[in-house]
Amino acid sequence: MNLDHATIVTAELDAARRFFVDVAGLVDGPRPPFGIGGYWLYAAGRPVIHLVDSTAPASAGRAAPRIDHVAFRLESAAEWQALLQRLRAARVDYQLAEVPQAGELQLFVALAPGVVVEFVTARRHVHD
Repeated sequence: MNLDHATIVTAELDAARRFFVDVAGLVDGPRPPFGIGGYWLYAAGRPVIHLVDSTAPASAGRAAPRIDHVAFRLESAAEWQALLQRLRAARVDYQLAEVPQAGELQLFVALAPGVVVEFVTARRHVHD
């Protein structure tokens, strides 16, 4: 089983899109003509992030904005370093944390209240 996509419902639609495209490296792509604004952002030809405008009334029982976090795995030192360069260039604040006993490093970015993005990589890919 693989992650299909994460949906982020936010009033900061354009700011979230800019982060995922300009910093995270996803690509804008086709989106069905839903009755509400949003974007589908692609990685490796698949729509992995669905952004939905939260300024429209929420459905019964569904809070907006909403998401805990979405995580992206980076498989190489080059990918990790490129991400760090884009974060710095965009002046995006982030926090680092180690996964105890797993040999992995996590990087967290808070896009908006209640919306966090995590990037994770093997510790061996990180240059101290």
